[in-house]
Amino acid sequence: MHVAVVGAGVIGLTCAVRLAEAGHRVVVTAAAPPAGTTSAVAAALWYPYRAWPVEAVTRWASRSRLVFAELARDGDTGVLLRAGRELLRSPAPDPWWAAAVPELRRLTPDQLPAGFVDGFGFTAAVIDMSRYLEWLLSRAKALGVSVVVQRLSTVDDAVGDAVVNCTGLGARELAGDASMVPVRGQVVRLANPGLIEWLLDEEDPAGMTYVVPRHDDVVCGGTADEGADSGEPDPTVEAAILSRARALVPALLGAAVLSRGIGSRPTRPTVRVQREDTAGRPVVHCYGHGGAGVTLSYGCAEDVVEQVGRLG
Repeated sequence: MHVAVVGAGVIGLTCAVRLAEAGHRVVVTAAAPPAGTTSAVAAALWYPYRAWPVEAVTRWASRSRLVFAELARDGDTGVLLRAGRELLRSPAPDPWWAAAVPELRRLTPDQLPAGFVDGFGFTAAVIDMSRYLEWLLSRAKALGVSVVVQRLSTVDDAVGDAVVNCTGLGARELAGDASMVPVRGQVVRLANPGLIEWLLDEEDPAGMTYVVPRHDDVVCGGTADEGADSGEPDPTVEAAILSRARALVPALLGAAVLSRGIGSRPTRPTVRVQREDTAGRPVVHCYGHGGAGVTLSYGCAEDVVEQVGRLG
């Protein structure tokens, strides 16, 4: 089949790769190239965040985790496997996504910094998006996928036997989905002083805090401004992020700021991976991944391939 994928973020490109691997002819059309998408800003730590429903998200995340473990063997992908800790300020049950991480372990008191009473440790994929999106795009093109930068009015404008809608927040206009809610995040990237462990503290009363070391930099965040989908990085917010990150990881105190970024997570009540018939042809929607687009990418893409295959 000739499949039109709309959207060139991590979801769109992953769907394009899997569809091409399955033998379809694929053209990706997007309003912006991959480097101009929200995916390019992501800290991209494997972690199911602001994505529902529980059962499907756990399955998609589990599958993607296995794929990223394989990709980490190739130094060109930008995928790393890093041990890390999620730190909690109050006791908590196992996370709802625990089935996706068989080796998940509860931290012992000596593994908890001052002020924390509980937490979990596990190895997660850390994806350097500056490298990974470039690799993913190269992989798609090697499979014969074409990428066209063009703004469409609706997904019906895409040309193909079937359409895969991976427009993220763009689904508000292109698919008429009023349930989409942007959740803006701000990050700052520091020179990596040699860190290899990621840390996450979602319960900091001053704001969520994460420290994610990649190859040459460390992504520090963050924010979750619900309803905000535009704006420039705020220096005051950046100063607060750095204060929290450096308090958590003192080794960052002398690290230089390399760059900063801002992007809006495409959030809805549930991730939409669903087929419908529009204008006499199948449309498979794949959007609304919240803060877990990378985390769910391969699991969702493989479901998309299955639905497109059934339609062919």
